[in-house]
Amino acid sequence: MSEKGILPSRFLFCLITISMFLLIISSSFLLQFSSTSFIPRSVFKLILLNSTSVFLKANVENEPMKLPFMSSRDSQTATGTSSNSNSGNRMAGSFGRQKGKKCDPVQVLLRVYMYDLPPEFHFGLLGWKGKPNQTWPDVSKQSRTWPYPGGLNLQHSIEYWLTLDLLSSNIANIGRPCTAIRVMNSSLADVIFVPFFSSLSYNRYSKLRGKEKISVNKMLQRKLVQFLMNQDGWKRLGGKDHLIVAHHPNSMLDARRQLGSAMFVLADFGRYPVEIANVEKDIIAPYMHLVRTIPGGESPPFDQRPTLAYFQGAIYRKDGGVIRQELYYLLKDEKDVHFTFGSIQGDGVKNAGQGMASSKFCLNIAGDTPSSNRLFDAIASHCVPVIISDEIELPFEDVLDYSEFCITVHSTDAIKKGFLLNLLRGIKQEQWTKMWERLKEVVQHFEYQYPSQPGDAVDMIWEAVSRKVPSVRFKIHKSNRYIKSHHPVNSN
Repeated sequence: MSEKGILPSRFLFCLITISMFLLIISSSFLLQFSSTSFIPRSVFKLILLNSTSVFLKANVENEPMKLPFMSSRDSQTATGTSSNSNSGNRMAGSFGRQKGKKCDPVQVLLRVYMYDLPPEFHFGLLGWKGKPNQTWPDVSKQSRTWPYPGGLNLQHSIEYWLTLDLLSSNIANIGRPCTAIRVMNSSLADVIFVPFFSSLSYNRYSKLRGKEKISVNKMLQRKLVQFLMNQDGWKRLGGKDHLIVAHHPNSMLDARRQLGSAMFVLADFGRYPVEIANVEKDIIAPYMHLVRTIPGGESPPFDQRPTLAYFQGAIYRKDGGVIRQELYYLLKDEKDVHFTFGSIQGDGVKNAGQGMASSKFCLNIAGDTPSSNRLFDAIASHCVPVIISDEIELPFEDVLDYSEFCITVHSTDAIKKGFLLNLLRGIKQEQWTKMWERLKEVVQHFEYQYPSQPGDAVDMIWEAVSRKVPSVRFKIHKSNRYIKSHHPVNSN
């Protein structure tokens, strides 16, 4: 080949090489730094796995990039927050919507249609009164959100936080995660949300008032069943794609059997027959804790927590809660154990928070139901929970390993003389500190707030719902096999 022929070939080879290099660099830059909506969510899907967060690239196997778990919102501003936690929060925050931008319905994890039920089912129960024909309050400003009642009402307020989150999902000036978004057409939805404040309805309106023949709570449940049974969305799939929050164990007592095909958001399964509620189809959500969350930098370490084990609450319970009484007589006279009756009256919540913050271990013992708010108060206090409840189901356990920050003891072992104290006293400072550090990392996942933030309780619930959707679709598609194949055959 002549020298004139060689030069163009070399020039083309160099040009192609440089072009490919620039293309790779520019693509890498866009994937790493762009927050615009044209990058598919699948590239950035967050998988919670053991003690880390893992980002998986689309269609690429064995290339996880590990990042620290998000710390709580309180610890983000604490002086003791490590640089690793901050970097993890910044990266996790990239999933949240920036103010002034709307979430892209195509790229969100979960598309939710919400019925426009009359206010008597939701904010009307809080005393809100809108203008004629106004269904929802204005939630565009945080200061305008209608407050939820305090005290024990708060622990079951999950439907309130989920409803607020959906209402704000299409408001551009509210920064929140793009995990779930409200869609206005049910045919585009993955799930259909029923915005009935069932726990509040039970807590405040289950008793007869004045000349009432039927309580407001029962009346609303009857109206709700009638409404849903008449909806095309319910008829289409028998309610299997509907999401109903019934977090208080006595909420929806009159309607739960008729609506049992829906997905429930519950505190536990203690008062439900397995055919109505079970871990396969339903979501376990954390209680809203009542004590103050301790910022990570202010959390007392091992040697600043003089109490070995702490329990304060109702001692004499029925059903599975009888174990509380047995443990009370075993532990009440131990010098480094606080085991006493208590309530939220007066300074009860404040005193409980202080007691937990000065204790190494906090006992979460079965009561009338398998679960209680006490577990989440302990997590907020960074007091290592000791779970003594054989029938308990834990929130988000498919992505959280509770053995990293909790101790679980069988009831039959716990009531053996000396067993529990020997177990707890045998846990050395190094092991306890490891669990304490993990508590400070996972506490974020048990925080309810408005607007919601990446990885908080609201965001985690939507993630949990999204993990149920494929199973619902599978069952529906499987049941459709023969229905669609049994059409009459024309013999002509």
